[in-house]
Amino acid sequence: MSTDAKKRPRKSKPPGTAQLVAETAARRAVIDTAHSMSRSGLSPGRSGNVSCRWGEGMLVTPTGMAYDALEPADIVFVTCAGTVPSGQRKPSSEWRFHLSAYNTRSEIGAVVHTHSLHATVLACAHKPIPAFHYMVAAAGGKDIPLVPYATFGTEELSRHVESGLKHRNACLMANHGQIAIGPTLTAALELAHEVEVLAEQYYKVLTLGKPILLSDAEMTLMLEKFKAYGQRAQE
Repeated sequence: MSTDAKKRPRKSKPPGTAQLVAETAARRAVIDTAHSMSRSGLSPGRSGNVSCRWGEGMLVTPTGMAYDALEPADIVFVTCAGTVPSGQRKPSSEWRFHLSAYNTRSEIGAVVHTHSLHATVLACAHKPIPAFHYMVAAAGGKDIPLVPYATFGTEELSRHVESGLKHRNACLMANHGQIAIGPTLTAALELAHEVEVLAEQYYKVLTLGKPILLSDAEMTLMLEKFKAYGQRAQE
C-alpha cells in the first residue's frame, strides 16, 4: 500500500444512513404486505390499508393509489399526534383508526385492514364471530367482536376501533370490513387471513342452523394454549 493511500482518510457513511436504510426497508415491507393482501383476494382492488409502527408515529399506505404502483417514497409517515409532515402524499383515509390502534396497544407493530368477502358479509349483517371454533382464540379472546358503524375516515370510527381492539387482536367493523393487528406485518396479515377463514366457516355454519358454541371454560383453556403454541414455548 502506498504512503498516500495510508494517509488518505477512510470514507464514512453520512449520519443517519443506517436509519434511512431501515426506514426504506420498513416502507418496502408495508408495500409487500399490501401486495400480498390484494393479490390473495383478501382485499380486492384498492380497498383496505396497511401500516407499521415507525419511530414516533407510523408508516401507512397512501390514499387512492394502486398497490402495484407504490414505491417506498409513496408510503406516508404520520406522527403519533396525527400530523403529516409536508412533502408527502396524502395518507390512507383510515389513518385515524390505525393511529388509535397504536396508541391503545403499545406492544403492537402493525395494522392490516381488509374488506375480505366473508368478514365483510358478517360485518354487514352485524354479526360478530362467537366461539364456534377454538381458532377464534387466535384473535386474542373468546370471540371476534363487531364494532358499531361510523363513516369511514372519521374520529368516531377510530374510537369504535380503539374500543374493539382494546382486548382483542382483531375485530369486525359494521358495514365495512375487518381489522387485524400484530407485533409484525407478517403476523397482522396472517391474522387477517385467519379471521377471513373463520368468517367463511361461521357463515356456512349459520346456514345449517343455530351454531353450537364452545364454553367460556374451554375458550379460557384455548387462550392459555395459544400463549405456548408453536415456537412461543421456547421463548
